[in-house]
Amino acid sequence: MSLLFPRTTLRGHVLTATDSHTTSSPTINPPTNRMAPSRPLDPDKLMSFVFRAVSEVGATLNTALVVMGDELGYYRAMADGDALTPAELAERTATSEPYAREWLNAQAAGEFVDYDPTTRRFTLPAEHAAALVDQSSPAYLPGFFQLAHGTARDTRDIIAAARVGDGVGWHARDTDVHEGCERFFRTMYNGHLVAEWLPALEGVVDKLNRGASVADVGCGYGASTILMARTFPNSTFVGSDYHAGSIDIARSRAEQAGVADRVRFEVAPATSYSGNGYDLVTMFDCLHDMGDPVGAARHVKSTIADDGTWMIVEPMAGDHLEDNLNPVGRAYYGFSTLLCTPASLSQDVGLALGTQAGPARIKDVATAAGFRRFRAAASTPFNNVLEVRP
Repeated sequence: MSLLFPRTTLRGHVLTATDSHTTSSPTINPPTNRMAPSRPLDPDKLMSFVFRAVSEVGATLNTALVVMGDELGYYRAMADGDALTPAELAERTATSEPYAREWLNAQAAGEFVDYDPTTRRFTLPAEHAAALVDQSSPAYLPGFFQLAHGTARDTRDIIAAARVGDGVGWHARDTDVHEGCERFFRTMYNGHLVAEWLPALEGVVDKLNRGASVADVGCGYGASTILMARTFPNSTFVGSDYHAGSIDIARSRAEQAGVADRVRFEVAPATSYSGNGYDLVTMFDCLHDMGDPVGAARHVKSTIADDGTWMIVEPMAGDHLEDNLNPVGRAYYGFSTLLCTPASLSQDVGLALGTQAGPARIKDVATAAGFRRFRAAASTPFNNVLEVRP
């Protein structure tokens, strides 16, 4: 039995057990307010957990503090390594000194900045500046924090949806979700797409250099599409996304980048983007968000050339839960619960693969659509790059 369909049967490609749009909502009893059965407690273990929980609250608040520091220019003002007082930071950024003071104190407590009690000055380490200021760094992180910040702000909507099995679409999310997602993943695309991921695919770079046709499905703001178009001027690109607001931004950015002559963006879901005979179809960090990934895969199969390549970039994950019990997996499971699974459940079929689906379940999707060749082509600490061919 496949990993994708463990307790369901296929009707076409619609999974009867997961199609929230064709079955009635489950009856869910509200939780009761009763004490758990009394069990012996280890006081040391209890207090250890309490202090860990306090650290978790601090980390949660720090997500907003990083967004604040990014937007107010605090990190950029400290990027040169100068040791600053709160008053000096406030002066450099034209902001209020009390806010600068408390922000610096919090950053020092969280070890994001260093504090010298002798001089009472704060310093941003060079390594932290690379991750918090340098947009060309492959470790650039502010977008990740912005994405998390926006995701958490919609928690009330997710709680309401979870009670009845509904979804919350990408189009309904906070703007920080859209902007943060693009900023975070653009960093990885800039660092790895042209230098590592495309060369890892059989014969693809040669085709792109000669002149290939490419469909970038679920393109969002178009960062991946525009990067490929700038690198391979002989090729043509069609970026598609169901979110009209993202496509508007993508079109504007293509004009700014000077690639509008070879890039076209369209509003379309993954199951019905236009064109056919594509040499390369790409999906960057979006297949698991789709309500009907099998239907999307079948559309790829119908639009790709006989010798074409489907590149799927998905979040780094193993095939089993125990493979993903690590810091990256923890972050991605959080996004899966609050962002990606609700997005899938808001769409037709609502398969809800989850952010940590893993290569085996992605292979199930490709196989169900009729693809016969599948391999892991490359990876980073945050992504799996999968090559699928007819």
